[in-house]
Amino acid sequence: MKVKIEIDTRTFVRFWLVVIGFVLVAWAIYSARTALFIIAAALFLAIAISPVVNRLSKILPSKSRVLSTAISYVAVIAVLGAIIFLAVPPIVDQTAKFAQNVPNLVDGATKQYAGLNDFVNHYKLQPEFTSFIKSIKTGATEFASSLGSILVTGIGSILSIMAAVILILVLTFLMLVEGPIWLERLWSVYNDQDKMENNRNILSRMYGVVTGYVTGQLSIAAIAGAVAGIAVFVLCLIFNITTGLAIPAAAIVFVFALVPMFGETIGAILVSLVLALNSVTVAVIFLAFFVLYQQIDGNYILPKIQSKKIDLSALAIIISVSIGLYLFGPVGGIISIPIAGCIRVLVEEYFVKAKKSRIDSEKPLSKFIKKVQSL
Repeated sequence: MKVKIEIDTRTFVRFWLVVIGFVLVAWAIYSARTALFIIAAALFLAIAISPVVNRLSKILPSKSRVLSTAISYVAVIAVLGAIIFLAVPPIVDQTAKFAQNVPNLVDGATKQYAGLNDFVNHYKLQPEFTSFIKSIKTGATEFASSLGSILVTGIGSILSIMAAVILILVLTFLMLVEGPIWLERLWSVYNDQDKMENNRNILSRMYGVVTGYVTGQLSIAAIAGAVAGIAVFVLCLIFNITTGLAIPAAAIVFVFALVPMFGETIGAILVSLVLALNSVTVAVIFLAFFVLYQQIDGNYILPKIQSKKIDLSALAIIISVSIGLYLFGPVGGIISIPIAGCIRVLVEEYFVKAKKSRIDSEKPLSKFIKKVQSL
């Protein structure tokens, strides 16, 4: 049996125009993904800083939102600059010193382990072993001497990142200053007052999710950074290592702890690598201590701070963080949970409306009509 389907030209053209339109929109979004990501990051930062700006605008005598935004901005930039200044130079310095000391460490190791020399002499591997040791010394020396040129080579990528950061900061500033004006314009467009209040309530709930998450995550990161800094300071005193590593350790853990789930672990590993350049024992002790701290953080600190702010299950958090990290890196991991929280608000609102619509459709008159129709 053959079935013949006839499609007129207009339907055929409309179908392919819709398909082509979807493809073009997808291509445009993909092409502008960097710009869209910058705008999204600026919006997230503006929402995060907005509570501080609102409070300052109420406290200041002039009630100026521009001035309160500028003060908040100076504070944020000062904190970011302090973190970079405290974390980066000591790490570079420790890496350079370690690379310069590698030849001496290799000489000491080869002299200390007599069994290794006996093994080399027994199997007549002295030329190969000598060449291997020489290559290690040469490579370490070249790395230490070329560390500056390596940093210079990366200036191009650093400048591009800095340009994106500056653009995000500028957009955030403008969003903070003009945001309330645009919101008032948006609400004035509505003719239906009930619908406007409902949408305003939804937006307010989403705003509460984002600001609550930011406040909670900053608190968690600050606690983790303080714990890491104190632990490194105590270990340095016990093992007679420079205590100047405590502040960089706190800064590193604080920055990476802003990324949920995996950030603290990554920060602790980086701090352990820096400590290992001075003492492997200290690095191992610190890592073991921080693993213990993460158990306390995961079972008490994190649930206590974030449980009522996001209201997401562990599975939803892991899925959202994983998607954010794989798509946009660490920044995606930071913004993935509040985005998931906002989606939860929208889904809940949809189900509430669907339930209300179903109840309205099942009123007595509607039921009577259905029964009559079924006769």
